[in-house]
Parts: sequence; C-alpha cells; structure tokens
Amino acid sequence: MIRPAMPSGPRKRRRADEGVLEVFVADEQAEQEVDVVRWEALARDVLVAEGVTGDAELALMFVDEATMAQLNGTFMGQEGPTDVLAFPIDAEDEVGAGRSPDGSTTGPDREPPVDVPMLLGDVVICPAVAARNAPEHAGTYLDELALLIVHGILHVLGMDHAEPEETNQMQARERELLAQFHRSDQ
Repeated sequence: MIRPAMPSGPRKRRRADEGVLEVFVADEQAEQEVDVVRWEALARDVLVAEGVTGDAELALMFVDEATMAQLNGTFMGQEGPTDVLAFPIDAEDEVGAGRSPDGSTTGPDREPPVDVPMLLGDVVICPAVAARNAPEHAGTYLDELALLIVHGILHVLGMDHAEPEETNQMQARERELLAQFHRSDQ
C-alpha cells in the first residue's frame, strides 16, 4: 500500500458549520464486484470520525489492473498494479489563489471563488489486486476493500507509515475505524 509523497505532518482538518461532505465513488472496472453505496458510506463515516466536516470532497475510485499499473508507474515509479494509491491535495494550497476548480485562471476579470469545497484528494483502489491479497492480508475480499479505503483516506488526511512509530499509529487507527464502521458479514 503506497501513496505519492506529500509534506510530512498531519493535515489541517476542515471544521465548518455549513456545507456538505461529498464522497464521489466511481467503479471503473469489471473484474470484481464493488458495492459503491457501502463503500461511500464507509468513506463518509471515516472522514467524519477524523474530523472532516463542512463543505469538503473526496473521490474514491475502483480501477482495473492496467489503469492501476499506469498510475503506479507514473506517480510512484513502480512497475505493475498495486492495491491502493492515495492522492492528497495539499492542505496548504489556497483554492482562490491561482486556479479555480473549473481549471480556468482567476484573471483580472474574475473574482476568486467563494464557498468552494475543500478538495481532500483521491483514493484509487484496484479490486483485482485486493482480491488476490485478501487471503494473506485482511482475510476476505470485503475486509481487504474496507482496509484499503480506510488506509487510503488516512493517507489523504496526512497519516503515513514511513517510520515504525508512524506505522504503529496508523495501523492502530485503521483497526479502530474498521471496528467502528465495518462489518464483514454485511
């Protein structure tokens, strides 16, 4: 389980009284069954438990092995598909300071965007790799997908496992969140 490099230290958590937390889920593969409603709910529960509220967005994508291998090569310099990649959007980036979400510039004729949601990032999962890894890792395919979703979200929110202490903290938090929000018998 890997993710592109990002600045060290915990991410700033979004806390607001208004706005909607959005989790966009796309199943862009056909190799394994994916219950997008179930995984959207898990992702939302994890984000809320981690203190993300208000107007914020996360994308959760399920892709085939060829797509994951391409992403892994492009962003991690590794060959072949992996199980999960997390693409956090840098918390220090100010949305209004350069480019608005529609991709156009904030030139002199434009006002900076107002009330733009905080873009957390993307979690990309390869169900085919998850299914292969499940027996030796989380146990079942559903347990593996749940773990990968939680793992990817924690990366997006700034957790890492580069050092043994970080690994212990991240794995402990994964276990807590899975115990609270995931049931493999559903």
